[in-house]
Amino acid sequence: MSASDGANYAPAAMPKPVVGPGEFVFAAMHLDHGHIVGMTEGLIGGGGTLKWVYDPQPERAAAFAEKFPQVTVATSEEQVLEDPEIHMVAAAAVPADRAPLGIRVMEAGKDYFTDKTPLTTLEQLAAAREATARTGQKYAVYYSERIHVEAAVLAGQLIDRGAIGRVIQVMGMGPHRLGDPASRPDWFYERARYGGILTDIGSHNFEQMLTFTGSDDAEILSSSIGNFGHPDHPELDDFGDAHIALSSGASGYVRVDWFTPDGLRTWGDGRSFILGTEGYIELRKYVDITTDHGPNQVFLVNGEGEHRIEAAGQVGYPFFGELILDVLNRTENAMTQEHAFKAVELALKAQEQARVLTAPQG
Repeated sequence: MSASDGANYAPAAMPKPVVGPGEFVFAAMHLDHGHIVGMTEGLIGGGGTLKWVYDPQPERAAAFAEKFPQVTVATSEEQVLEDPEIHMVAAAAVPADRAPLGIRVMEAGKDYFTDKTPLTTLEQLAAAREATARTGQKYAVYYSERIHVEAAVLAGQLIDRGAIGRVIQVMGMGPHRLGDPASRPDWFYERARYGGILTDIGSHNFEQMLTFTGSDDAEILSSSIGNFGHPDHPELDDFGDAHIALSSGASGYVRVDWFTPDGLRTWGDGRSFILGTEGYIELRKYVDITTDHGPNQVFLVNGEGEHRIEAAGQVGYPFFGELILDVLNRTENAMTQEHAFKAVELALKAQEQARVLTAPQG
C-alpha cells in the first residue's frame, strides 16, 4: 500500500496456531445460535482440537458434524463434562440458559466460552461472577463484532499505536436483518429468554466502547427501546439505543435495530465511529455501499492524511490464539474476566433502565 493507503499503519503479523494437535482440546454443545460455527472455527484456527459435540436435538448435532467431520457426537452433556481431556466447552445456548450452562461447565472443571449475550439478568451475572471466583474457571464471551471482524481488530491496533490520539467518543451502529419472522425460533420473541435488544445484540457495542476507550467502567446516561414494526411480536425490541459516560472520560453511543432492508447485500451495515484528539476512524465492517470494495473497510483520518485501509486478510483474529494460551497458562491476555462481565453488566443496566418508545399512531 502507498502512504495514502495507510502504509504507515501496517497491521501486526497475521496470527498463527499457537498450539499443536491435541494440546488444547475443546467441545461444542447447545447449538441454538449459528454463532457456534464461528466460535468453533476460531478455536480451530488457533490450533484447537475439536473432540465432542452435543445438542439435545440430535439433528442439530448431526448438521454440526457435517461441517466439522472430525468431531464425535456425544449422547449426553455429562459425557462431555466428564471427559478429562476437555479444556473448554464452547456453547451457543438460548440466551437465558447460557449462565446456568456455564456454571455447570465451570463446576465440572472446564473453562466456558459462550456466545454473546453471555447471560440475561443481573442475578445471573452475580451467580456467574461467584462461580468464576469459586471454581477458578473462565467464563469467556464471543463478542464477535470486535474479536471476529478484522476491521475492528485493526482499529484496536491503530488506537493502541496512538494513530488518533486519545479516544474521546465511540459510536456504534448495529443494524440486523430479521428476515422471515417464521424462520426464527420461539425464544427469539420472548424477552425473558433473549434478554431484550440492548442486552442481546447491544452487548457487542458496550464491549467495543470499553475496549476502544480503554475504560473499565461506565455509567448509563440514557437508554431507550421500542417495537416500531413488529406488532405481532409485542415482546420483541426491534430498536434500542443508549448513551454512556465511560471511566476514561470518553462518551459512547450505541444504536441497534432489526430494520436492515431486503435490498442490502448483507445482513447489516454495521459501523463504528471512533473520535480521537488527533483524528478519527470509521469502520464499515460488513459492507461499503458507496463503492465496490468489500467488507472490513477502515477509514483513518489524522494529521498525516486520509487513508482507506482494507483490513480483510491483514490482521486475522488474534483473540482465539490468545484465549487458548490463557486457558493453558491461566492468564488473561485475550480479555479479562471483569471486562467480559462489565460489558454485559452495562448492557443489562441499559436494558433495565430503558425508556419504552411507542410508534406514532395514524
